[in-house]
Amino acid sequence: MSQTPLDAVRGVANACQVLPSIVTGGQPTAEQLTALAQAGGGIVLDIRDPMEPRPFDEPAHIRGLGMEYVNVPVSSGTADDAALERILGVLRSAGSRQLFFHCGSGNRVGGAMIPYLMLDQGMNEEEAVEQAMRIGLRSPEYLQWGLDYAKRRTAS
Repeated sequence: MSQTPLDAVRGVANACQVLPSIVTGGQPTAEQLTALAQAGGGIVLDIRDPMEPRPFDEPAHIRGLGMEYVNVPVSSGTADDAALERILGVLRSAGSRQLFFHCGSGNRVGGAMIPYLMLDQGMNEEEAVEQAMRIGLRSPEYLQWGLDYAKRRTAS
C-alpha cells in the first residue's frame, strides 16, 4: 500500500486519524473514496441525512469499490440514543477493518465519537472532548448528545 487511509482522504474537511483503524472527517469526494479503497478502507460510516446534497451517489460508489457503506442519519433534532447505539454498533463490529467515519464537516462525528472514546477506549471526559474537538466538533448540541449518552452508561 503506497498510502495510508488518512493520506487517501487528505483534503477532506477535518480529516483526522482518531485511532489506528478509524479515520474521520467531512464529506469526501469520489476520488478520495477511491484512494481510500486502494489504501485498505473497508467500511464507510456516513451520518449525513440521505436528503443532504451530495455531488455523487456515494453509497453506489462505495459499494462499487468493494467497501461496506453504512448510513445512520443524524441531524439536529434526530441526535438520540437510538442513533448513537447504531453508530456504536458499527464502530464496535468493525474489528480490525479500516473505517472512515464522516458527516458534512466532522461536527456530528465528533459528538458521536465521545461515547465510543469514553466507553470503549477508556478515555476520561476531558480526553474524549479534546479528541472530539480535533475531529471537528463545534456544536454544543452534539457535544451534549455524546456526553449525556456516555455519562448515563457509566453511572452506577
